[in-house]
Formats: sequence, structure tokens, C-alpha cells
Amino acid sequence: MKNITFENITDAYQLVIGAKIKGKNYDEIFELGAYDANKRGYILYAFENGIRFDDFNVVISEKELKNNYLIENLKAAQKMAA
Repeated sequence: MKNITFENITDAYQLVIGAKIKGKNYDEIFELGAYDANKRGYILYAFENGIRFDDFNVVISEKELKNNYLIENLKAAQKMAA
């Protein structure tokens, strides 16, 4: 996971299911889940060593994601997968 490049979240269109999310001040990595309209936020799952932990999740608003989190650079991730 050290080779993932992260960038600021500038637009909601960057928030796609399965994207890796990292806190600006912490090294913890999360995987972005679906938007929950009832809770008005995105579900983040704990992610470590390539494994997503479904038994623990948090709901984060779009505003908080933009201000306090970084998202993986999807263009770089697509090149690595190819």
C-alpha cells in the first residue's frame, strides 16, 4: 500500500466505490463504500494489507471527506492494474 499516490478530494465525482481513502493527518487507509442517503454520508471500511474489513465501518459526510481526507489517484491506480 506504500506505492499508492493520494491527492486532495476536490469533487464528489472522485468518490467512487472501492477507492482508497487516507486521512491527511494519519496513515490509516480506508476503502470507500456506497453513499448512505439515510445517514447522509459515505461508508468507509477499514482496509489493511489488501483486505477490507466489513465488520467495522464509519459514516463520513462529503464535506468532511473533502476537508480531512485524501483519495488515491485513480489514473495511477488504473495504470498499475493494466
